[in-house]
Amino acid sequence: MYYCYHDTPIGKLLLAGDEERLHVVGFSAGKMRREPEHDWIYKETPFAEARRQLSEYFAGKRKAFDLPLAVTGTEFQRRVLEELQRIPYGETVSYADIARRIGRPKAVRAVGAANGSNPLPIVIPCHRVIGSSGDLTGFGGGLETKRRLLRLEAERSQFPNVV
Repeated sequence: MYYCYHDTPIGKLLLAGDEERLHVVGFSAGKMRREPEHDWIYKETPFAEARRQLSEYFAGKRKAFDLPLAVTGTEFQRRVLEELQRIPYGETVSYADIARRIGRPKAVRAVGAANGSNPLPIVIPCHRVIGSSGDLTGFGGGLETKRRLLRLEAERSQFPNVV
């Protein structure tokens, strides 16, 4: 597995993957802080497109990512992650909404757990999921990071030229 870092307005992100697919986006702080594994190799070239698209996202010029991803997990977790990718830029949904959308309306806690184990935050926008009351709930990069991502999208969602 290869890795590199990418500087963003929310801090340095760890990007990890193989020559073809992105496997991990990791935060430098928060409960889901990620460090490279001992056998990973530092190499920036596999991540040129991911870095470009992340830069465009943070500059407000990209609404959706178009990257080859290595999505892992159980069938249920993958269904949740697929549904997260359908949440429109600048919008939020609740965990209960996601549970209903995947046909498992009583699986709200399991949806929360799957959302919380998302190995590709930002690219798979788990930050767009909030509590049913409208409150911000846990986020691997910390609630302030979640707040900043949602604010960025809310400010930029009014601009039609964004990819």
